[in-house]
Amino acid sequence: MINIFKNKIILVTGGTGSFGKAFIKKLLSTNFKEIRVFSRDEKKQEELRNQINNNKIKFYIGDTRDAKSIDEACKNVDFIFHAAALKQVPSCEFYPLEAIKTNIYGTENTINAAIKHRVKKLILLSTDKAVYPINAMGMSKAMAEKVLIAKSKNLNKNDTTLCVTRYGNVMLSRGSVIPHFINQIKSNKSITITNPNMTRFMMSLSQSVDLVIYAMKNGKQGDIFVQKSPAATIDTLAKALIKIHKKNNKIKIIGIRHGEKDHETLISKEEMPRSKSEKNFYRIISDNRDLNYSKYFKIGNKNYKKFIEYNSFNTHRLNTNQLMKMLQKLNLDSEDV
Repeated sequence: MINIFKNKIILVTGGTGSFGKAFIKKLLSTNFKEIRVFSRDEKKQEELRNQINNNKIKFYIGDTRDAKSIDEACKNVDFIFHAAALKQVPSCEFYPLEAIKTNIYGTENTINAAIKHRVKKLILLSTDKAVYPINAMGMSKAMAEKVLIAKSKNLNKNDTTLCVTRYGNVMLSRGSVIPHFINQIKSNKSITITNPNMTRFMMSLSQSVDLVIYAMKNGKQGDIFVQKSPAATIDTLAKALIKIHKKNNKIKIIGIRHGEKDHETLISKEEMPRSKSEKNFYRIISDNRDLNYSKYFKIGNKNYKKFIEYNSFNTHRLNTNQLMKMLQKLNLDSEDV
């Protein structure tokens, strides 16, 4: 990894978020030239600045919705990791236009700036909720992926390489279910569960960093990368956290929230024919057809076979003890929780 970032300028949009902080701390061990942290929250930037205290890390106040501010941050940059997004399902449900502005137009502004300034590679961080989306957050992230893929089709070999990484549930990320459950446990409250049989992919922040680095090393134009991840039911997750904290909190089922699914999908059945297994990851190769595909009305794929989607129900299912071992490797008492 050291050679990839040696003497390089790296831009992380949404750099004060959970992924951004974990990624930047990982990069501190490399011989990078400069890391640019781009976000709109000056308080979080000040906190991160005090935590790291490294004069090779530069902070840019701005918003990806503002094309001019992201354009300024992209000058002379080698690599961009685009993590800036509205990620909370309920808030996007109530304010879908805000999700569109940040997740779609913000992504387009960032890609346009990257291409203009001849950035070598841009990685867009996406989500399992973008596959078969039923909520505004997932729909907006699905469109962000589509914007990137569409733009990648018009780029040449020496232009910016555009790739996507899709995540499942990143454990301990800000606003996710695990910190919420931990707060309820520590407060001696009942753990509120929407549906005990609901399943979610489980991956650590460290694994999310590994995924973008893999995409950075191996990504070709329009590729989408997915981490092979186990899953667990929400009931198993709650019981594992209760056991770890040696408590006896009750579990209360409250019913499904706005825009929730029982199970999440990382690769659709339609994408599976274009997916390649690569060690701990899947690579979904871009469909490189263009608008001149009238021949496909005459010539189809006679060898087509039915594929099954890759989702949190049919992946490896963790039991309580297995999930406990996974959770105990994390810093469950960090200040971010």
